[in-house]
Amino acid sequence: MAAKLTTAERGTLAKQLEERRRVLRSELSAKLNAQDNPALLGLRNRMEETDDWAVADLETALDVAEVSRDVGELREVEAALLRMKDGSYGECIDCAKPIPFARLHANPSASRCIACQEKVEASQRRGPPTL
Repeated sequence: MAAKLTTAERGTLAKQLEERRRVLRSELSAKLNAQDNPALLGLRNRMEETDDWAVADLETALDVAEVSRDVGELREVEAALLRMKDGSYGECIDCAKPIPFARLHANPSASRCIACQEKVEASQRRGPPTL
């Protein structure tokens, strides 16, 4: 069984989370405030660049997907920082066992231990039950 996080480990992880939050906020701000961001200005700009609707549509979809991914990661980081404040950080949200420092160091916003995360991912691969 994994040991609870030490004060030094929590400090290291808090710094990682705060830095990742800063980077994500900066990247999102740049993407969303860019005057030439085709995802914001619309498909027309991509069409003018490529003269090909399929390519323009794909590039716009990729821009939107990138922003969505970054927003999702920022939410995970913010949630981890909230767990740190309320004292539940480092504890699996499913089984309540401590999450090993090595896992949190690799993914500071992890909210589940590896065993519980694998169960979640396996159920997502199977999809919803059929009626």
